[in-house]
Amino acid sequence: MHLFRTKSVEQTLAETGDSERKLVRTLGVWDLAMMGVAVAVGAGIFSVGAQAIAYHAGPAAILSFLIAGIVCGAAVMCYAEFASMIPVAGSAYTFTYTTMGELVAWVIGWDLILEMLMAGSVIAKYWGVYLNDFLHLIGWNTTTQVHVGGLTIDLAPLVIVAFFTVLLVLGTRLSTRVDGALTVLKIGIVLFVVIVGFFYVKASNFTPFIPPEQPASSVRGASASGAMMQPLWQWMTGMKPTVYGVPGILSGAALVFFAFLGFDVVATASEETKNPGRNVPRGIALGMSLVTVLYMLVAVVTTGMVSYKQLAKADSPSLATGFELAGATWAAKIISLGIVIGLTTVVMVLLLGLTRVVFAMSRDGLLPRGLSKVGKHGTPARLQIAVGLIVALVASCFDIDILADMVNIGTLSAFTLVALGIPIMRRKRPDLPRAFRMPGNPWVPVLIALANFWLMLNLSVLTWLRFLVWLAIGFMIYFGYSYRHSRLGNGELVDCLPGGTDVRADTPTSSVSAASSPDSSVPASPAPTSPTVGSVDGE
Repeated sequence: MHLFRTKSVEQTLAETGDSERKLVRTLGVWDLAMMGVAVAVGAGIFSVGAQAIAYHAGPAAILSFLIAGIVCGAAVMCYAEFASMIPVAGSAYTFTYTTMGELVAWVIGWDLILEMLMAGSVIAKYWGVYLNDFLHLIGWNTTTQVHVGGLTIDLAPLVIVAFFTVLLVLGTRLSTRVDGALTVLKIGIVLFVVIVGFFYVKASNFTPFIPPEQPASSVRGASASGAMMQPLWQWMTGMKPTVYGVPGILSGAALVFFAFLGFDVVATASEETKNPGRNVPRGIALGMSLVTVLYMLVAVVTTGMVSYKQLAKADSPSLATGFELAGATWAAKIISLGIVIGLTTVVMVLLLGLTRVVFAMSRDGLLPRGLSKVGKHGTPARLQIAVGLIVALVASCFDIDILADMVNIGTLSAFTLVALGIPIMRRKRPDLPRAFRMPGNPWVPVLIALANFWLMLNLSVLTWLRFLVWLAIGFMIYFGYSYRHSRLGNGELVDCLPGGTDVRADTPTSSVSAASSPDSSVPASPAPTSPTVGSVDGE
């Protein structure tokens, strides 16, 4: 069984020329940057930071944000190198397929489906909750929930998911324009809240900057979690659950990593980006810089307004809690509006990312091929509608209680393997043009992979157990369906086994050469004179 068969870069690029499965390139640098900010700056900016301060690191949560931002930023730069030479939908799944093989690619694709499906459903659900809260705050005594028999259905998630599903079907550029406008408004609200918050900051709340390490049982919110919510590495080493101190900074970084999720979604849109070799790295870098600055400003304000000890006593600490404890209850309305707008943009980007990952896996035959056909607008309309229906139904009809950690572990596993893929691809294909190169190869990518894996070890035991169950389900689907229907395995694509051996089952060499002719969008070799190399290289 050739579980680690890999696709060639040329064949991966050639697939984008399939008229029935070809996406339209319409996005620029600003579109990609706003896409990253749109998904990263959501409700998390108003809540995750406060939880990290209260239950993990105290004022040193500022360092947690910095660590998470650096790790995430370095990881997505690895994405940028891959996207500059393989501007194809699928992100980490596609990159892994060309380096580590089909089985590992399936695992990553399956993880990304978990991340984006659950995150999209949870965010859509919470959008309805916060919308109702905002309506009540401004005096509208109404609700978006209806009761059908014994079932309670929230119409708000249906509305927001349907709205963005229609926009995404009509075209990625249109949806990103609407999303970008909302994102600019959201950033304005965040900056306003931060500026106002600085007037309530007290220097005394920053001391001690790194609180002394103490048992988790001594903090009400942390002690409720129990051993199953203990970081895995602490459980493996037999340590008792603790909060604060240096371990608290690291576990806080693992928690707030959730705040930076979304930049891998930017890479999934590389097949729809103009001059991807240039625009994808620039878009990711610009968006990542904006997000890191915003989060650190919010962390400084939240920490300075109120003591971390007071936040730890709250039932669900958030930025709004900080303003309330500081005596500025009026800010709750503005923050509530910011959350509603923030979640709106997150829903759109997650719907886009989830669809593109399934699209890429379907195009390879690992999922039913019919899912990857595009409509007259150049988007996978049927797949987009199906994804929208699933997300809307789950968000509207089920009481979702899932931790951010479950989303984190899927992303961190993808980040780890993409980082390891950089030195592998440099060794296998040093001749490929790269508009952007991750510096310090191979040591920097390996260190990035280790840093992401370390953050994974700081996630809870329960999160790892759930992750293993999800992987088990994925393996059953792979061996029951995907392995037998893989286009690579069935000889429709060039099968390149580890070590460089080409196995061309039923596909003659001429099929790849034909795709590499001067009239094709994919070159036979990465020679600088090729027209496609120029577009991939951003020239």
